[in-house]
Amino acid sequence: MSPVWEADISLTQEGAAQLVERQFPQIAPAKLEPLGAGWDNSAYVVNGRWVFRFPRRRVVVSLLENESRLLPRLAPYLPLRIPEPVWIGQPEEAFPYPFAGYALLPGITACAVDWTPEERLRNAAPLGRFLAALHGVPIDDDALARGPRDEFARADLHKRAPMILERLERLEAEVPEVNGAAVRSWVAQLLDTPPWNQRPCWVHGDLYARHLLVDDHHTVTGVLDWGDVHLGDPAIDLVIAFSFLPPEARDAFRAAYGPIDDATWDRARFRAFHYGVALLIYGRSEGDAAIARVGMDALRFGASR
Repeated sequence: MSPVWEADISLTQEGAAQLVERQFPQIAPAKLEPLGAGWDNSAYVVNGRWVFRFPRRRVVVSLLENESRLLPRLAPYLPLRIPEPVWIGQPEEAFPYPFAGYALLPGITACAVDWTPEERLRNAAPLGRFLAALHGVPIDDDALARGPRDEFARADLHKRAPMILERLERLEAEVPEVNGAAVRSWVAQLLDTPPWNQRPCWVHGDLYARHLLVDDHHTVTGVLDWGDVHLGDPAIDLVIAFSFLPPEARDAFRAAYGPIDDATWDRARFRAFHYGVALLIYGRSEGDAAIARVGMDALRFGASR
């Protein structure tokens, strides 16, 4: 594994099973099946009914706590299913981080699907409606004062641009299919796009194909992995219109979502290039062809008018 992606703590499958059984004896014996490991968490299906996620890095702890606290508040407003925490695990000597268990939602992640253009188009309106609902969730004064914000500067174009261009240079040497000239042109055009200066809204914060749940008919049914949920710029989520949807699907997406000003639309496109280079490098580094393909889609769709 590349040092960039290495965890700062080790937890075996056996160790995870023991944690679950010690803290939640009512679901023992715990039979675990690996579900996947990302940048932030390792996930297991437990007894075919629950998904337990265990942080791989200390920085993720606050994200998991935000997710556990906020998802029950957001779920009633949303037209697609999202995970809701049922089991909240506490740190202990064997594993010093909290962890959480959720009811297993049926389906597979969108990155595992070979999508046709027609299928992507069919999902454009449901995705638009979902994000309209999420971004429209009421925010009271307490949430506005105490809710998590964008601590990772996801919407800071001037901070992200050098990261995109540095990674792009590496990719061009390794992946001939990457159209570096097009990406550079778009980054230069979008770099000075005005920031979001209106009231923040709830955003998922990390919306891409691996976090979309789909059924056997390739219809989006849910949205996963809410560790990055915060109050911020809607463009952070609207990136899905450029990283997952081809140009011909964007009108349907916008019609379902509602008005989007030009600057927000441009910031969403800019973020597609950040996803593209990051996911393509990660997928290649980890031998994850599905994620590498998602990265290529983001670069290709993002550069398409």
